[in-house]
Amino acid sequence: MTAVTDEDQGNDSGTRKPDGRWDDGLIARRAAAAEPREAAGPAPRTAAEDDADPQVEAYAPADGPLPTRLDALRELVGLSRARLDRDTLAEAGRVLDEAAARQRLSSRHTVIAVAGATGSGKSTLFNALAGAPISDTGLRRPTTSQPIACSWTDGAAGLLDRLAVPGRLRRRPHPGPTASDETLQGLVLVDLPDHDSAATEHREQVDRVLALVDAVIWVVDPEKYADAALHERYLRPLAGHAEVTFVVLNQTDRLPGEAADLVLDDLRRLLDEDGIALGEHGEPGATVMSLSALTGDGVPELRELIGRFVQDRTAATRRLSADIDAAAARLRPVYVADGRPGLGERARDAFTDRLAEAVGAAAAGQAAEREWRRNASRACGTPWLRLWRWYENRGLPGSLDRMGQALTPPEEELTARQRVEQAVRIVADDAADGLPGLWAQAVREAAFTGAQGLPEALDELAVKAGAPGAAKRGGRTEAGQDTAAGAPPGGRPAKPPRPKWWPAAVLAQASMTLLQIFGGLWLVGQIIGVLEPGLIVPALIMLAGVVGGPLVEWACAAAIRGPARRYGQDAERRLREAAAGCGRARVLDPVSAELARYREVRERYVTVTEFSTTGR
Repeated sequence: MTAVTDEDQGNDSGTRKPDGRWDDGLIARRAAAAEPREAAGPAPRTAAEDDADPQVEAYAPADGPLPTRLDALRELVGLSRARLDRDTLAEAGRVLDEAAARQRLSSRHTVIAVAGATGSGKSTLFNALAGAPISDTGLRRPTTSQPIACSWTDGAAGLLDRLAVPGRLRRRPHPGPTASDETLQGLVLVDLPDHDSAATEHREQVDRVLALVDAVIWVVDPEKYADAALHERYLRPLAGHAEVTFVVLNQTDRLPGEAADLVLDDLRRLLDEDGIALGEHGEPGATVMSLSALTGDGVPELRELIGRFVQDRTAATRRLSADIDAAAARLRPVYVADGRPGLGERARDAFTDRLAEAVGAAAAGQAAEREWRRNASRACGTPWLRLWRWYENRGLPGSLDRMGQALTPPEEELTARQRVEQAVRIVADDAADGLPGLWAQAVREAAFTGAQGLPEALDELAVKAGAPGAAKRGGRTEAGQDTAAGAPPGGRPAKPPRPKWWPAAVLAQASMTLLQIFGGLWLVGQIIGVLEPGLIVPALIMLAGVVGGPLVEWACAAAIRGPARRYGQDAERRLREAAAGCGRARVLDPVSAELARYREVRERYVTVTEFSTTGR
């Protein structure tokens, strides 16, 4: 047996006028011009008449979190446009546009949509709330093809224009207790097409209007209250809008005995699974009740609830806040990730160490120390030792200079660029660790873009500092010039400065050399008979020169050990700082700027979410 729907019953029980004609509810199109105005009631308002009414004041929310959240969301979208694609920010942009549009319109009106499936009796409930048969009811499906609005007060034209409700479908309740109810003043009730209609344009209208109204009354019937299309497509995605949602179980007059209570309990269970029902601890949730629009049982209670809801005048604010929550929830994976993103001192120091290793800072320091020692040995060494070193410096095989140049293995020179690239890759991964995907990609791109030309710049620094092998690695500077002025060919630094005691050491060594020469000449003179014999004195003088020269050289070597080490460390530090400054300017600063931008948008996102009224 086919069940007779609430709307079907409403058609059979229509009101018969004294002249025998049926009133089918289409007041605007069926009103007879000849009937007395008292019998037919006031004529429905046209769109032109409604638009002619002065608009009430624009929406101005009281002091609260909503303006702060909207400003933060606007700044968040603005700061993210350069990093995120348009599709990712589309929903947030739509929320901002709709919020701005709603705030320009009336703050004294609350727009509530009545939505439901085919045969649920939503049009009958709409008529019962309006106190007049405004919306079609009957056997024909769908009976509602376009949104129909009923406004209790003037000044709602802008809101209805936003909903694209045609002027011919805008109604006013008939004079009576419902129209004069003070609690309903400011209510704009909209009857929607069936959300499960076979006509695609009807479903599209439902989706469009539901995104714009301040609240919604979902009407379900005992047969289709558990319909998956309703729960999965609407109720579950709109769980964050529970505070502005009413769920009404209609047609309870068809349920015998306690069946209505059982069905209502099962409906609450389903809504709880959807996350929309009122929680056990009183957290925000939807208003759930049962009634029969046909018999009027429960309608006054629903009208009373709607009246309190309208007079509260917070529906628009709650709806906008819920929209912001939904947009923030979609953006959460973009702005929030596990971990603590950033670039700590340890990562910065490790990056500097790798660049210093790539540029050969340690080898440059060792080379500078050896150069200091070599200069000291040349100045303070014996003439004979200097003669031997001069002989080596002629480039003969086995010379010390050749050995010094061979201290940097060729394979290290070949991998200098690879070390720089590895250092950049590691610091980029450290900085991007804990960031959401898109921001991590932006950080890595900033690091790799800044690192372009970094190996060449480090080679230039090495050439200027005279690091071993730098001349082979560098070749030419970024400006296309040869090695820097003041740096000798081959990449060697200028001779290190001499300490103050150096001249005294040179004089002492010269004195030892003169003693050797003087003693040797004295002995030669005695041997050839020019001088009187006496070998002891000239031998002692010559021995003092021979022994004193090495002693002076040894003393100088001991004295220059500390200054030579400090000079090498100084050279290593300067090259290390130069490499660190180059890496900081090219890599670390762009990465830090990108991280600062992320922290800024993250703060805006926190502002958007921390004042959420729904707790989502």
